[in-house]
Amino acid sequence: MKFSGAFLLVLFGSLTGQAQSTSSSVPWRITQPVWTETHERQFGEFVTRIGDAVEKRQCWKVDTCLQSTANPYLGSDPAGLKYYADCADLPYYLRAYFSLKNGLPFAMASEVKPNPSPQDDPTKKVDARYSGLGNYVTKRFDVAAKSGLFKNTYTNALDVLNNLVPGLTFSGSFRMLGDNDSEFFSDFYPVKINRDAIRPGTVIYDPNGHVAIVYRVADDGRVFYIDAHPDNSLTMGMYTPKFVRSNPAQGAGFKNFRPLSLVDAKVDSSGSYVGGKIIGAANSQLRHYGLEQFYGTEPDSSSWSKGKFSVQGQQVPYYDFVRMRLMQGEVHIDPLKDMAQLTDDICVSLKDRVEAVEAARTSGVYLKPHPEKLPLNIYGSEGEWENYATPSRDARLKVAFADLLLSTKANIERYKKRDPAIKYNGGNLAADLFSIYAQKAQACQFTYTTTNGLIVKMNLEAARQRLFNMSFDPYHCIEHRWGARLDQELAACTDDENKRAWYEAQKWLRYQSERRYDARMDYTLEQLTGPLPGAGIAAPADVDIVGYLKSQR
Repeated sequence: MKFSGAFLLVLFGSLTGQAQSTSSSVPWRITQPVWTETHERQFGEFVTRIGDAVEKRQCWKVDTCLQSTANPYLGSDPAGLKYYADCADLPYYLRAYFSLKNGLPFAMASEVKPNPSPQDDPTKKVDARYSGLGNYVTKRFDVAAKSGLFKNTYTNALDVLNNLVPGLTFSGSFRMLGDNDSEFFSDFYPVKINRDAIRPGTVIYDPNGHVAIVYRVADDGRVFYIDAHPDNSLTMGMYTPKFVRSNPAQGAGFKNFRPLSLVDAKVDSSGSYVGGKIIGAANSQLRHYGLEQFYGTEPDSSSWSKGKFSVQGQQVPYYDFVRMRLMQGEVHIDPLKDMAQLTDDICVSLKDRVEAVEAARTSGVYLKPHPEKLPLNIYGSEGEWENYATPSRDARLKVAFADLLLSTKANIERYKKRDPAIKYNGGNLAADLFSIYAQKAQACQFTYTTTNGLIVKMNLEAARQRLFNMSFDPYHCIEHRWGARLDQELAACTDDENKRAWYEAQKWLRYQSERRYDARMDYTLEQLTGPLPGAGIAAPADVDIVGYLKSQR
């Protein structure tokens, strides 16, 4: 997660088409001045190819994926292209890359500022990544070529992809409703919840500071996405309550890129459009524009959060609403398939966590002394903590395990009430669900490398039992990062008495699955004696899916 302001001065030359920082210049030639529905479909197909390759583990980094056969433009890239994106960069990077390859307009917000909120402390600068009432655009950049008397000046495409996209985009670029389509229009607009609007290429924004891009919407309504990380890795997952809802001003949820048009331009001798300006389509022109994901199908005038969601006259929870709206054919929920999909999704997250902790191990950060204080906020920091800590990743994992239990309980209760939307033809739903969970949990095998280089085997159920013992702190030994409790496994841990005290004191923070960016967390070891305002809770959430299902058989 990055700030955009400091980069602005460094890249001022690039914004004006001068003083390029790359070793060569690649002109961005616009030959198709208007984004059409055909282009949107083709962009989605491009994203799908990358997403499918990540899902099949054919590639797992931005660079390896774009330099593989998953990329339909393989072999056409100029020398010097860096192929780098983190979570906020990825949608912009893929959009810019596709635009360049197809001679299309590209533009983006180059500066955003927080909307003022009554809760803001006037003496402190508001972090635009976590602003209470979202952000608004104050400056924009586009790739339109400049018409000159003797020579036309084209934007350097390498600067856009190598410098501007990673330098000017950050999670705050997505933190806006998208209802502003004026001169400083937002890059995205919120969409209706249907299969035409939510499609490959749609962006998902989590207001806790994470961004993903959809690559597939399955026939059963499940939405699958890919996301990037600071180490340039790509992972995939399934849309669930891991992506939280929040007040509409923060723009959480599904959004599409605003289609762009180059107007008032002329065609030069090369067939490229020169001059003019790039504008975004107005909301009134967007047939997929919609706000129901915020306010519901039955809005409540007193509060956005009280809006109700209904499908075929039946009120359902929001996440069920999304899935049922996106289903092909008969609208229904299959509890057994739900169990299989949710455990598969958790398994992917666990295996991705292996890579994150391994990066900390190979970096050697866990061997360093523990800082005297935690970061100001453990979820939004910089430096080593940002690169190697896993509080946000671990919080999403806790939410996923909790959702597995809650959704299972809900499906069983709905089945008992003979809800027609629940489709199950067996004789003992709880027993069948337990069988699927046990099978999936055992099949989800992964390993981690200990401090002294040994290999420890784990599975999904073992991770569930250790969930609230797994440290997010990069300065803890690898055994504590994976919640080891047995002396035999902990024998290799090099943590001294101070680090072990930190590990014990941080249990309150490990219990917490809600990511609070508004809370102070820069406590010393002596101060972290229990739950503090916004930092930690007294007990972890219930994630005992095994105990629940056994009680229902």
